[in-house]
Amino acid sequence: MINVKQVVQVRLLPTPEQASALGDTLRACNAATSWLSERMYTDRVYRKFDVQKRFYTELRERFGLAAQPAIRVIGKTVDAYTTLRANLQAGSYGPPGSDRRRKVEDTPVRFRPQAGQPFDARCLSWQLGDAGGGETVSIWTVAGRLRTVRIAGNPGHLALLRSQPVIGETDLLHRDGVWLLHAVVEGPEAAQSEPVNGFLGVDLGIVNIATTSDGDRFCGSRLNRYRKRQLRLRKRLQAKKTSSARRLLKKRHRKEARFATDVNHRVSKNIVAEAERTGRGIAVEELTGIRDRVRLRKPQRATLHSWAFAQLGQFLTYKAQQAGVVVVQVDPAYTSQTCHACGHVDKSNRRSQAAFQCGRCDFVGHADHNAAHNIAARGVACWGEVMRPDAAPILAAS
Repeated sequence: MINVKQVVQVRLLPTPEQASALGDTLRACNAATSWLSERMYTDRVYRKFDVQKRFYTELRERFGLAAQPAIRVIGKTVDAYTTLRANLQAGSYGPPGSDRRRKVEDTPVRFRPQAGQPFDARCLSWQLGDAGGGETVSIWTVAGRLRTVRIAGNPGHLALLRSQPVIGETDLLHRDGVWLLHAVVEGPEAAQSEPVNGFLGVDLGIVNIATTSDGDRFCGSRLNRYRKRQLRLRKRLQAKKTSSARRLLKKRHRKEARFATDVNHRVSKNIVAEAERTGRGIAVEELTGIRDRVRLRKPQRATLHSWAFAQLGQFLTYKAQQAGVVVVQVDPAYTSQTCHACGHVDKSNRRSQAAFQCGRCDFVGHADHNAAHNIAARGVACWGEVMRPDAAPILAAS
């Protein structure tokens, strides 16, 4: 059996007085994290134990925080610096000495006044009752504890919250005037099925978001038109350089992210359903470094760098786990240049973005479909390695 962690979102429906208290709480917590970030940066103190020992008392007194919210503020700030160090080591801000990297290294981490804030079970509790409505939460604020803040959400998410304990912290967010809670729960358990009929290969791309080894293509033309329109609008707004334009930019960015999330949900749902129906696992190319591997024309680069490939991979994985379908990630090297019919590898085999013609056996087909066949074959080989008696466990296959 597989335990699947799932993020659930519910909407808070506070009264005006409750909304005011929640807003004051977010502003106080984020002011506290920004203040603490500057102190940590100035004093070069980054270990959680040392930060808590040095700044805990002053943090509580200065910002009027209770004990647990103060601990959450410290954890949030320490985590931000841990993430920053990891990104610097990975080269995400450029090589040592570059202007961008130097700017990041020379500036303390800052937090927006309305940035999300984590709460643990001592600061936030759920009163869910039966499925007949009336669900509320009790949450700590700087104005005192709010005990009956109404919530609403997807019935499936609320059912999960009733049946499964919340894992770790719950995030409070305020977006476009809407109050939200994000919690992580253990999703439904499913027994992992043996992929008795092999693997369904999935090739990811820009023109076609996903192409399977069955020949199903999830076309990206409508999505790409939407992306190009959003890019033009962003450029116009950026040129204005006004505060209202910046607000609109943020709003459009969130709208675009929601659109991408919806597309990824629908694509991953269809792929998982087909694999489950046919008794196969899913083989997908390893997504790490996809932006560095892919070479595209300039007009396509913005689409590549703005598309949520990692999110699509995550959706495939967790939906497959819920269905008991095996997922493996495989090395994508040369899958677009290899003929799946005879195994001949040659760069010239791929005649164009869409056309594949083998120079040895004259096989002709769609390039993405051919690549998906190769990915499926590598999935079978990878699963064979995983199932060897002396093989070490491989998490990508879970």
